[in-house]
Amino acid sequence: MSDIYVMQRANGDVFALDDHGRFRVPLFNSSSDAFLARLRNFGMLLFKPVQLDAGLRKRLVPLGGAAEVDFWLVSDPLSNLNRGRLVQPAQLASLMGSN
Repeated sequence: MSDIYVMQRANGDVFALDDHGRFRVPLFNSSSDAFLARLRNFGMLLFKPVQLDAGLRKRLVPLGGAAEVDFWLVSDPLSNLNRGRLVQPAQLASLMGSN
């Protein structure tokens, strides 16, 4: 898998859920999955799917680790965004096909 999508607003903000003080960024396997999730989650209406690249990933996870950001691979875009699996930053780089 090399294409991973996140939801991003026109101003560059990436959609994230508040998870007890941490940010959880939902990841999607395709732009169509992201659009389907947006239909069920009105908080994402101002966001559009964008492909996660190395530059955006580095912006989301500052050097030194991911102290406040979790990535969550959404398995079914029509279900609750809480249903998915946690992806560590190193795993994310591997899924994206980068180092």
